[in-house]
Amino acid sequence: MQPTATVLVYSDDANTREQVRLAAGRRPAADVPRVEYVECATLPAVLTALEEGGIDVCVLDGEAVPAGGMGVCRQIKDEIFDCPPVLLLIGRPQDAWLATWSRAEAAVAHPVDPVLLADALAGLLRRDEHAAA
Repeated sequence: MQPTATVLVYSDDANTREQVRLAAGRRPAADVPRVEYVECATLPAVLTALEEGGIDVCVLDGEAVPAGGMGVCRQIKDEIFDCPPVLLLIGRPQDAWLATWSRAEAAVAHPVDPVLLADALAGLLRRDEHAAA
């Protein structure tokens, strides 16, 4: 059985969560494991999923309301022991500095570009594999 990676996708917008799933697909790159998704629409759901463990990478929507992905990222980096790497969806490329402030490991601008998103997600999955080794 092939290993799988679990990716948490947080957005209050079901369409954004679907865009992420469709853009990254079941395998964002040939050299990373297959991906299973855990979708969260609220901050409490994100915190519960992370506390339960098993999340390899988080994709957080910086435009989510009422809890934006940047604030959520900063919070989980402070509160979750061994927090998984985070890919932040930002409203515009000029917001990249805010992604750095939030301590996200990667950022991709809205609207979701499938190639850029899959590339960034695969990079974080590779990084997670090396950290586990």
